[in-house]
Amino acid sequence: MAASTSPSLSLDIHLGAEDLRAELERDVKSGLGGARKSLPPKWFYDTVGSKLFEEITELPEYYPTRAERALLELHAADIAVLARSDTLVELGAGSCEKTRLLLDALAASGEVRRYVPFDVSADFLKASAADLSRDYEGLQVHAVVGDFLCHLDAIPGAGRRLVAFLGGTIGNLVPTQRRRFLAALRGSMGPSDHLLLGTDLVKDVARILAAYDDAAGVTARFNRNVLSVVNRELEADFVPSRFDHVVRWDPYARWVEMHLRSDRDQLVHIGALGLTVPFARDEELLTEISAKFTPAGVEAEMVRAGFTVDRQWGADHGEFLLTLAHPGSRR
Repeated sequence: MAASTSPSLSLDIHLGAEDLRAELERDVKSGLGGARKSLPPKWFYDTVGSKLFEEITELPEYYPTRAERALLELHAADIAVLARSDTLVELGAGSCEKTRLLLDALAASGEVRRYVPFDVSADFLKASAADLSRDYEGLQVHAVVGDFLCHLDAIPGAGRRLVAFLGGTIGNLVPTQRRRFLAALRGSMGPSDHLLLGTDLVKDVARILAAYDDAAGVTARFNRNVLSVVNRELEADFVPSRFDHVVRWDPYARWVEMHLRSDRDQLVHIGALGLTVPFARDEELLTEISAKFTPAGVEAEMVRAGFTVDRQWGADHGEFLLTLAHPGSRR
C-alpha cells in the first residue's frame, strides 16, 4: 500500500494493522505454548515502547548509542567517500537521530538524493520521516513500514544505496536468523550498494549487564511493556507488576538475555485467543537476546553471506563497531 503525504515525502505500508495482529497472534500462541516461554522483541515497540527505548538511549548505563554515535561523528565523512551513495536506506530507523550524521556527510559529498527509513512502527516512523523531510530541503523521503525479516524486497532499489543497519539490532537475532538475514540482504543489493552495520562488541560483562538493568528501572518498564501490548491487542490479563525484570549473560552464546520472571504461581488468560497460560513461581519468559561480537567474527559472518568488507571502525576501542561492506562477486 502506497500513500503520498507531500511532494517530498511518500509512505509505503507493507505491514498493516491486520498483518501485525496476525503476527502477534502467531507469536503469542507459539511463544507462550511451549516449554520455554518467549516473545520476540519486536513487540516492545508500540508507541509507549518506542518512547521508552529512546529514554533508555539517554541513560548513563546505556553505552551502545553513545559509542555508535561517537564513531559516526568521527567517520561519517569517510563512510560517505567510500560508499559514494545517493540513497540512504535505514533498517529499523526509529527516531532517525543518528541518520542525520550520515545524511549530512552524504550531502557534503554532493551525493545524497533520497532517504528510505524502514521500520515496523508506522506512527513513530511517519513522525520521524516528516521531521527529516522538513529539515533537508530537496531530499526525497520514501518511508517504508515493514519487517526487515520479511520485506527486504519492498525497499526501493534505485540508485547507489547505503543500507544502514545500526544500533546493534542484528544482535537480537540468533545465529541462524543472522545467516538468513544477511544472505537475503546480500541478495537484495546491487553491485554499487554498500552495507553499514553497527555491532556491539564483547567487553566487561558487568558493563554490558548494567546497560540492560539500569538503576532508574527504565529498561524494566520497557521489558514489561510487552505484556501491556499483549493485554491491549489480545484481551489478555497480564499484571505486569507480577513479573520481575531479569538480565543475565550467556558466556557460551556471548549474548545478554532479558527475561520476565513470574513472582508467583499465576494464570494468564488471553481472551482473543481463548488461551489460559500457566506461570509457575520463578518461571521465566524470554523477551530479548542481544549478542555481542568481535571484529573478526563480524567480518567472518559477512563474508559467509557474500559480502566483502571495506573498512571497520572502532575495533581498537572495544566498545562498538561499524563495518562497511559491499556485495562480493556471486559464487
